[in-house]
Amino acid sequence: MSEMAYNIGEGPATRVSLSLPEGTAEAIRARVGKREFSAFVAAAVERELRGQVLDEYLADYERRNGPVSEQAKQGAGKAFDDVFAEEGRWPAAS
Repeated sequence: MSEMAYNIGEGPATRVSLSLPEGTAEAIRARVGKREFSAFVAAAVERELRGQVLDEYLADYERRNGPVSEQAKQGAGKAFDDVFAEEGRWPAAS
């Protein structure tokens, strides 16, 4: 394992072993082809990780401050979009 810390979606590619149901693997191949299989899986995993980071942050915030209003959620969504579009990346999971 590398000593360098990378954010989600950053760093050199590393080979991992992955087991998927055959139907899922076939659906991916049918959608993107064999050559783009790894990129598709990587993008899906990155989306899941980012979602989990946001869920964890929101749960922690609400535990400390109570429920977040719908208006505040929409404002936060726009802020995330603006900041991460400028930076072109997402933070690492904690």
